[in-house]
Amino acid sequence: MAGAYDDRDGKIWLDGELVEWRDANIHILSHALHYASSVFEGERAYGGRIFKSREHSERLHASARMIDFEIPWTVDQIEEAKQAVLEANGLSDAYVRAVAWRGAGEDMGVASARNPVRLAIAAWEWGNYYGDAKYEGAKLDISKWKRPSPETIPSHAKAAGLYMICTMSKHAAEARGCSDALMMDYRGYVAEATGANIFFVKDGEVHTPKPDCFLDGITRQTVIGMLKDRQIKVHERHILPEELADFEQCWLTGTAAEVTPVGQIGDWKFEVGDLTREVVESYEKLVRE
Repeated sequence: MAGAYDDRDGKIWLDGELVEWRDANIHILSHALHYASSVFEGERAYGGRIFKSREHSERLHASARMIDFEIPWTVDQIEEAKQAVLEANGLSDAYVRAVAWRGAGEDMGVASARNPVRLAIAAWEWGNYYGDAKYEGAKLDISKWKRPSPETIPSHAKAAGLYMICTMSKHAAEARGCSDALMMDYRGYVAEATGANIFFVKDGEVHTPKPDCFLDGITRQTVIGMLKDRQIKVHERHILPEELADFEQCWLTGTAAEVTPVGQIGDWKFEVGDLTREVVESYEKLVRE
């Protein structure tokens, strides 16, 4: 499948039924388009099975509640719909996107309680998120934007509006020849990349930012569990930017990113070392078990 995302063959699940890809449209006055009242999940299927599928569906519901709406389809119904989408499109290894939003209705101001909540699920083939960086190590810029305080946004929701500064940061990074950008949090601590969590290695131990103002990713949690199963010490803590000079290895985690080595952040350089490669290989094996 190739071409613009609105002009493809295939089926998308929309509000309870499979529709033609090009017919999966919304009205221009949908509340989410104007006020970002939308939540989503990014998932990957391997061999026809979506990794951690139910956890993603449960998080979609949780994110919706955090931004004050309820999805009118159960977790079980969403699970069935995702599988139907894969089968209808003949996909085995694929990226799956579920998105729920407040649609067009009686309200068109900030308030939208009377507007219907809608749900769509699409799937498509998608290779390595960072291209060759998957093997060579991604190069990261440092964003001028910071992850906000949880007193200002629902920072643990996977909500569309929270990605505005991520898009801006990634555009700036790409303009500088980088794959992505590292973001600090509102206190100046290392936080995450624009759509992935980050890990560092020093003296055989792993350090990763404490997710107290950004999304605690499902892939992040999976990798931490893998490391602990191997008796590798994992420090979840606040990390100062100047500490990057002392770290030896680095990688990113995310459903789209999977586990991607990092070779450089700003002026700091990292080796794609043995532990990084072992985590990449172990994760790739796990998702296909």
